[in-house]
Amino acid sequence: MKSLRLILGNARYFGPSWVFTSINILFGTWAIYIPAVKDALEISKSELGIAIFFLALGVFTVFPFASGIVNRVGVGKATFYGVMMSCTAAMLPLLAPDYYVLMVALFLFGAANGITDIAMNTLVTEIEKKDKVKFMAASHGFFSLGGVLAGLGSFLIGPLSNPVLHMTIAVLLVLVVNIKFKNQYFSEVAEEIENEPFSFGLLKPLLLLGLISFMAMGSEGAIVDWSGLYLKEIALAPEALWGLGFLGFQITMTLGRFLGDGISDKIGSVKIVALGAILAILGYFLVLTGNINLSIIGFALNGLGFSVMVPEVFRIGGNVKGIDSSKGIAFIAGAGYAGFLCAPPILGFLAEHYSLSRSFVVLLACAFLILLFTLLLKRKKA
Repeated sequence: MKSLRLILGNARYFGPSWVFTSINILFGTWAIYIPAVKDALEISKSELGIAIFFLALGVFTVFPFASGIVNRVGVGKATFYGVMMSCTAAMLPLLAPDYYVLMVALFLFGAANGITDIAMNTLVTEIEKKDKVKFMAASHGFFSLGGVLAGLGSFLIGPLSNPVLHMTIAVLLVLVVNIKFKNQYFSEVAEEIENEPFSFGLLKPLLLLGLISFMAMGSEGAIVDWSGLYLKEIALAPEALWGLGFLGFQITMTLGRFLGDGISDKIGSVKIVALGAILAILGYFLVLTGNINLSIIGFALNGLGFSVMVPEVFRIGGNVKGIDSSKGIAFIAGAGYAGFLCAPPILGFLAEHYSLSRSFVVLLACAFLILLFTLLLKRKKA
């Protein structure tokens, strides 16, 4: 919890970490009103799926340009402006009068979030370098905390009965805190690196990190989407327990991220990713027993294992020699988001044509691959 105490005790670190919380508060608040938007616009599930795809498209569209924007504007300013854009864009989907405007609104929301995502991770990387501290994992813990806050906000759905008002409250919370703490990071700029123009040759050191990010975020997305159904259909859990796999995963994910920086400081980034992969592997073996209690414990172990992976590969990628931190993080984030979006439907196809258990066997294989990639990373560093 050293890094958590560091963040809570120093405004210089709390400011950037609150940006992580902010993004997930906005996204989570939008997510809890997806059913309401579907009903209000009278669209089908497939149409809703296409509209949500535009949110992902917005993220991917901005990734190739994000590092250039961050370096040109300054990482601190880009982070703050990104949050401001995300606050504005978060209102648009709930104000959309028809299906086509909804698609445009979600594209803009995704683009704003994409810029902010690259900027805030680059910002933390740069502050870590300058101050010789570690708080990347804890910052991602604050991201998870934002999801928890958004989830608690779901209790306001009934009393408010107004999605736009609810989002306005969320936006005001995000704005007030970010404006209060913006001076803690607003003037930060990324370290200038004199090197050759960015090319595929320079991507080679990032390929393993990109693959780890792809599989880790893909696994996170799959567990979020499929853990409840697994407990229902494979473990034959009663209805009251269907959500416990997801809950256990989220709780240990948040806890692991708050603890991760201290462990990383002692054993190193590569070793902690390897340790996370081992915990995830153990978790999948428990899940695959099909026993209700063991499966729930397994999902909790998955959360603990995956909690440290993405923050650490961001940290490693932001420190690759000869590559601007913003470019390294943009590449790894792009690979991770690709996995997050692609894995659930791929595994859904496997579940439909084979079995849900087979899908989790594939996830187990991915955890073994992550462990293998960390061994290759360690060899490269040696």
